[in-house]
Amino acid sequence: MTNKGEIMADFNQILDAGDVDAGIINVVTEIPMGSTLKIEWNRKKAIFELDRVEPAIFAKPCNYGFIPQTLDEDGDELDILLVCDEPIPTGVALEARVIGIMNFEDDAEMDHKVIVVPADNRHTGDAIKTLKDLPEQWLKQIEHHFTHYKDLKKPGSTKVLGFGSIDDAKATIKECQERWTKEA
Repeated sequence: MTNKGEIMADFNQILDAGDVDAGIINVVTEIPMGSTLKIEWNRKKAIFELDRVEPAIFAKPCNYGFIPQTLDEDGDELDILLVCDEPIPTGVALEARVIGIMNFEDDAEMDHKVIVVPADNRHTGDAIKTLKDLPEQWLKQIEHHFTHYKDLKKPGSTKVLGFGSIDDAKATIKECQERWTKEA
């Protein structure tokens, strides 16, 4: 509840994953690009919580969030990396176009990151359709960030296992939807 007695909206109650087959999904931002704050959605409390503050060298290289009504193998909603030229504030929901997936392991658990762009991006003319439309340097930076962002606390605990296609991403989303249905 807020201080005015209003109940905060639960994104998993008001949004679903979207049209996975068409590749247009619903996403919610947790961490704006450039932030050092590790903000996470707590579905039991239906609030965003600050988990920790990261060193400045580990600021998020892109917007970060989740897909509602999904559960990845790590027990959290399926993560997204949202490619956009602007930081998107915590709690903003939007329709996004799936362009690929980063297969990622964190503490020996799969923790996939679906890579998306805003479904309506008039700034780029919706030019980004697949991972091939991104600069190779962007993929290298993302891989480097996620391979090393826990190095100061727990070196070697994260590993990027490569990038996959739109179809790979859709298959992972559907698996995570099934897990949500069974466990929610």
